[in-house]
Amino acid sequence: MKTIEHWINGTATTAGSTRTAPVYDPAAGRPRSEVLLAEPSDVDTAVAAAGKAFETWDDSSLSQRTKVMFAFRELLVRHEDELAGIISSEHGKVLDDARGEIVRGREIVEYACGIADALKGGFSDQVSRDVDVHSFRQPLGVVAGITPFNFPIMVPLWMHPIAIATGNTFVLKPSERVPSASRLVAELYAEAGLPDGVFNVVNGDKVAVDAILDHPGIAAVSFVGSTPIAKYVHERATATGKRVQALGGAKNHAVVLPDADLEYAANHLTAAAFGSAGQRCMAISIGVAVGSAGDELVEILKRKATEIKVGPGHEDGNDMGPVVTQAARERVIGSVALGAEQGATVVVDGRELRVDGHPEGFFVGPSLLDHVTPEMSAYREEIFGPVLGIVRVSTVDEAIALINANPYGNGTAIFTGGGEAARRFQREVKVGMIGVNVPIPVPMSYYSFGGWKDSLIGDSPIHGPEGVRFYTRAKVVTTRWPHSAAGFNFPTSS
Repeated sequence: MKTIEHWINGTATTAGSTRTAPVYDPAAGRPRSEVLLAEPSDVDTAVAAAGKAFETWDDSSLSQRTKVMFAFRELLVRHEDELAGIISSEHGKVLDDARGEIVRGREIVEYACGIADALKGGFSDQVSRDVDVHSFRQPLGVVAGITPFNFPIMVPLWMHPIAIATGNTFVLKPSERVPSASRLVAELYAEAGLPDGVFNVVNGDKVAVDAILDHPGIAAVSFVGSTPIAKYVHERATATGKRVQALGGAKNHAVVLPDADLEYAANHLTAAAFGSAGQRCMAISIGVAVGSAGDELVEILKRKATEIKVGPGHEDGNDMGPVVTQAARERVIGSVALGAEQGATVVVDGRELRVDGHPEGFFVGPSLLDHVTPEMSAYREEIFGPVLGIVRVSTVDEAIALINANPYGNGTAIFTGGGEAARRFQREVKVGMIGVNVPIPVPMSYYSFGGWKDSLIGDSPIHGPEGVRFYTRAKVVTTRWPHSAAGFNFPTSS
């Protein structure tokens, strides 16, 4: 069985690792390879390599950094099909969805290609007699990323291109469930001309995570995952003086008003709820039907859910692949069962789905639950699977109140034909990312990604301008070239 190694200082290595974990093919339900699990000494080795590389990468020119990013971007294009195949084989998502993930990640690389503009400082002339002030930003040093299984390439690409382009060196700890894409990315960076040690990959479990959080040589940590782990990462890393980006979970709502095009809304809700088997932090898991929209919306959603073709992600024509593990499958099945027990109407039941030729695959079909209430587990818990719950309310005000009472605030959407309701909605909901007739409002690379409430621990969103600020710190320089003796008074602007 193939063993996936770490990538440290420009080469594949086992370092000091002796433990391994299986990497599954979710469609087949059996291991396809194994991955090394790092010990703290392996993290030490990676941080040492990154620290040594920072001594020269910190002094590299903006032209050198962007030259690497341009070359890296072209390699991502050239290897898109290979990367998509790797993602599909370890995560389970269909190839088109995997390609979409690569494209959205590549947009951050394109933003990093223009990093010189984002790093421009400021200058103020003659703030006092013969005194000027200017500012600029410098990299932090060695920074790290801890990323989830659901986007094996996109989420890491939200981190390391900006960190590297701003002059930092990087240690990535990808999910041990989906490690192979990060290994190929490391090879592409090397081919693009990135010096050894600037980008390193350390595979592992909680042992590696804790070693990263505690390491004195790491200046900042970026994390995407569940809210409980985001809180843990934030608390432990800030205790050692690190900067932390910690993005947590979600329970995203989509509000559908009676004046919406219900066929259009249902089509987009179906894709947003069941695409990638619901394993997206921006997936729509709750539809909020307002007033008379409810019955017709549910009928259309039922039809569309039953039309979804489920099968292995690498086979053409499939709309949805398996979930990532058998445990995830069991969790989804249990959530639907509990929803029924608690009074929800199971309109579409995906628990008994079987895919021909793949009896051991981690497949579960789309499920649609109607008459869900905020007290039910199906509403409160982040299922992270292909389950869409429908909550019925009478007015848009009730819908806004429902969303604002939810502890998560990652993304939300409204489907309506009226500008007044849309404008009021976007101003009043306490959510970080909002879509108007757009179900998954992931911002473009030149904006930043981040929710509110329990979806973002701390105050540091990811990528875009906020990413540049996170991976750099400012210096302000006050300059005078004296031609007279200094006075004893405090400097003023006079």
